Amino acid sequence: MKIQRLVWGAVCMATLSTAVLAQSVDVKGAWARATVQGQKASGAFMTLTAKDGAKLVGVQSPVAGVVEVHEMKMDGDVMKMRAVEGGLDLPAGKAVELKPGGYHVMLMDLKTPLQKDTSIPLTLVLKNAKGVESTVAIKVPVSTVPPAGADADGHGDHKK
Repeated sequence: MKIQRLVWGAVCMATLSTAVLAQSVDVKGAWARATVQGQKASGAFMTLTAKDGAKLVGVQSPVAGVVEVHEMKMDGDVMKMRAVEGGLDLPAGKAVELKPGGYHVMLMDLKTPLQKDTSIPLTLVLKNAKGVESTVAIKVPVSTVPPAGADADGHGDHKK
């Protein structure tokens, strides 16, 4: 009986620590770019602000076979894209923008086209300074352009 209480207490503490980390990350202006029939990749974009600092170490979605955090940057006269190794730093209190032409979520091996005016589920995998992982599940609208007024009127915003 005592062991069961200890195990139950450990489970509760793990759940609480995950909830606390998840609540300390604010997701705003999230959207994913619509695709056409046969297109096998797209991007998702958003602004992340971590209250206490964290790392975005992964993203998951059932709509894609592979989901990675990528960075696009100029290398001389050539735009290069690569997966971010080790996670994307989210400094405490600083907004980190995932946008076309910069950091973004790459959705590859799409299982179906991303249709405009629908939404897709994304799960952000975060790690705090102590190495504790948590997830934040969001619904992301699919569009051909960023949602208008996402910051002003709340469309596309997700508080976690």
